[in-house]
This record gives sequence, C-alpha cells and structure tokens, in this order.
Amino acid sequence: MSRYQLNYLDQLESEAIHIMREVAGQFERPALLFSGGKDSITLVHLALKAFRPGKFPFPLVHIDTGHNFQEALDYRDAMAERIGEKLIVRYVADTIKAKNLTEQKGKFASRNALQTYTLLDTIEEFKFDACIGGARRDEEKARAKERIFSVRDEFGQWNPKLQRPELWNTYNGRIDKGENVRVFPISNWTELDIWNYIRKEKIELPSIYFSHEREVLEYEGQLVAVSEFVQLEETDKISKKTVRYRTVGDMTCTAAVESTASNIDDIITEIIATKTSERGETRIDDKVSEAAMEDRKKNGYF
Repeated sequence: MSRYQLNYLDQLESEAIHIMREVAGQFERPALLFSGGKDSITLVHLALKAFRPGKFPFPLVHIDTGHNFQEALDYRDAMAERIGEKLIVRYVADTIKAKNLTEQKGKFASRNALQTYTLLDTIEEFKFDACIGGARRDEEKARAKERIFSVRDEFGQWNPKLQRPELWNTYNGRIDKGENVRVFPISNWTELDIWNYIRKEKIELPSIYFSHEREVLEYEGQLVAVSEFVQLEETDKISKKTVRYRTVGDMTCTAAVESTASNIDDIITEIIATKTSERGETRIDDKVSEAAMEDRKKNGYF
C-alpha cells in the first residue's frame, strides 16, 4: 500500500473518530446501529479506537428482520462477546405481531419497510437521541444527500430539503424534544476505502464476503441465495455457484456476485475493476423505483 493511501486512510479514520467523540459529547443517549455488515463492523473498530480503554458510551443495536444471513448473526454475537459491549436486539417479527402489520407478499417478500417500525419503536423504548450508522454517500443517491448529522423529526421522518450546513467540521446536534439525529461517521468513505481500511487494520469479517459455494436462484440477471424466505417455483433455475457478497442485507433482497476472490487483495482488485456500486449491483429492494431508498428514508428508514 502506498504512503498516499495510508495518509488518506488515516485522515478518514481521524474524521470518523472525531465524529464519534462529538456524538459522545453532544448527546445523552446515543446508540450504534449494527447489522453484521462490513460498514457497521468498521464502525465498531473505529469506536474501539475512539473510546478504549474505556467502555463505549453507547450500546450496539441490531434490528433483526428474521431474514438475515446466519453468518452475519454468528459474527454479531461473537463480536459482542469478544469486545464486551452491550448488544440490544429487537425483532421485526415481534413488531409485526404487536402491531398486526401486513407482510409483503411475493417471491422475494422483504421486511425492509417493516423494520422501520421496529427501529422507531426501539428509539422510543430507549429514548435514543442519536443513532450512529454505517451509510456512505457513494452507495446510493439518496444517501449522497445526507449530512453527517442528519435530523429526524418527532415522527422519525427525514426531510432532504431541511438539512443543516456542516462547515469546517462543525456538527450541530441541537434537537427539539422528540427529535433524534442519525449520524454517519463514514459518509465520506467509498467501498474501496472500506476495503483498504479493513486490509490495513486486519479486521475480521463474516465469511460471506469471501468466495464460497452456494445454491442460488438465477433471477433477472441476479443470483439470490436459496433459502426458506424465498418462494421457489418449479420453473426456477437453481444452480450451485462460487459467489461472494459485496453487501449484506436480508436474504430476500441481497444478491450475490460470481467471484473467486477468497482474500482481501483479490476483492480490492475486483472493486477497482467494477463500474457499479455494491447496492446498485446487488440490492433488489433498491430497484423497486428510482426513489426507493429516499422514500424509505423519509418514512424513518435508516
């Protein structure tokens, strides 16, 4: 790795640690939203650098849809035990039952929209005033509109036209009663930055990010894992392929890519050569409409 890359990654790391410490200083009840994906894993690593040898000034919170990859869940539990930090898990299935919500129907029935209810209920339950997340601006155009401190109103909703200026790394966390802030410390990172940082820091990841054999359903040019959550039909084309995942969401809405990249160097080489973002290539839920992500964010999605 070149000296320039090291300096650049050091600058990104320093900015993210500064943002996390700003959260600790400005808010009374923050939380770090954790999914078991590479971005939230990177956030935990940054939090360790920001606050050790002390404890985190916030718990880890996972909104579990019930459609997760088992590899991500296993990693989540092992990591929380290893670092000795509090992990709060709330389940979308419980919200569906409590609120009598209607689940999506169809081949790839997703709970993405419903997890917003669980997230907002969890924020209310613990009175969180700031939620740290691993969204990056290069992922998707709605996320590119976000400030690092992104205010949500008393209903958990986001208005992209009402955002605060953030000049000279000054972050305004003042909020009215009932409001909360979503905080994105790695907003300015790219997918390639994440992987270069993971390599530099020797961060362990779930095995799902590296090439492995898996039964997949070939659907409209995408490879979706065969699972109990996908409704198979007799005409479906099922095959076993060597794949990996660029992003880890639910099994119902995250496609794999064919790949033989079994180590970080090979993955970085793949990313340099690709012309699409990880969400653009592999997230089925973002293809519902041109504004799919923005619509979900306006309703309270992270």
